[in-house]
Amino acid sequence: MNPLLSRLQPYPFERLRQLHAGVTPNPAYSPISLGIGEPRHATPQLIKDALTGSLAGLASYPGTLGEPKLRQAMSDWLARRYGGLSVDPATQILPVNGSREALFALAQTVIDPGQPGATVVCPNPFYQIYEGAALLAGAQPWFAPSEPARNFGIDWAAVPAAVWGKTQLLFVCSPGNPTGAVMGLSEWELLFRLSDQYGFVIASDECYSEIYFRDEPPLGGLEAAARLGRHDFKNLIALTSLSKRSNVPGLRSGFVAGDAAIIKSFLLYRTYHGSAMSPIVQAASIAAWADEAHVIDNRAQYREKFAQVTPMLAEVMDVALPDAGFYLWAAVPDAFKGSDTAFSRELLALYNVVVLPGSYLARDAQGCNPGAGRIRMALVAQTAECVEAAQRIVQFIQSKVH
Repeated sequence: MNPLLSRLQPYPFERLRQLHAGVTPNPAYSPISLGIGEPRHATPQLIKDALTGSLAGLASYPGTLGEPKLRQAMSDWLARRYGGLSVDPATQILPVNGSREALFALAQTVIDPGQPGATVVCPNPFYQIYEGAALLAGAQPWFAPSEPARNFGIDWAAVPAAVWGKTQLLFVCSPGNPTGAVMGLSEWELLFRLSDQYGFVIASDECYSEIYFRDEPPLGGLEAAARLGRHDFKNLIALTSLSKRSNVPGLRSGFVAGDAAIIKSFLLYRTYHGSAMSPIVQAASIAAWADEAHVIDNRAQYREKFAQVTPMLAEVMDVALPDAGFYLWAAVPDAFKGSDTAFSRELLALYNVVVLPGSYLARDAQGCNPGAGRIRMALVAQTAECVEAAQRIVQFIQSKVH
């Protein structure tokens, strides 16, 4: 067996299952889960129709590069979304089966484990695929903590030069999971300067980019590069997905875009890895990327539920509307003595609501676990259910405080 497998840590939801083992939820309440970030809004009919209308594609082997029509649809979407951004569909775009598998596979493509101290820098807290991808590529992760004083942004300038000197890959997530923080142009400028100096690749995870609460949409990595005159997207790969944007997590469809040299190597890796996208998924993806009306409606639904839920919870705990994404990242009230795990267990037992302890999404690094004492709430259900969950959480906290 691959000895690197022993370095993997249990996934947060396995840890949550173990935490809740033996807990009997209060039967007076119906179960509500805010634990898993799985979109639960209805899948748009136009995507279903495109999927079922292309079943003849099952008779053909797909190419790893994807159909030209699909890559053109992706390029067109990038141009519409990011102010005329120019991305060559022939050399700078590659379809992937969801951003999760692409994040993992990209690390296997980029990392040279033969280099001493091969390092992957990750945000902390973070999406656990970053860590697993680094470990199985033979690298060591280094965790850069998010800071509440920076609106949960990261002080990239505080990462030691000795770490950057061994870094081969940097994972960034904007909008962030779980914090919802969005990186600004000055952050991107710093990271590009560091990438030029030390030669590492930047993987920009942008799967939450279409769920936001202000008038201005989140800045994307490719957009930032273009604004700064980096039109070749040197050492930059952006990853995005239809899962959250279009409510199709089961479709497993997204794409990567950026540096043509990296895309070329990634295509080679994926050709051997057997990662071609199904023709029927390609057809459905073309329909999804070409339509924006369903995305606007989806965003409106999130805005409505966050507008109702956030003020309710803010009355009893430290929580605020995020920049983007569909999570609330809340501090556990003092009555729980900073224990996010105790909060999660007791909330399930007394009110039958599941939330994810923030410490499960982070690691003890640089002297702290920046997820400790916080919980992540995924507002993915319909508004009424999210409001009901919030009401129960308010009652739960008030029962502890008074």
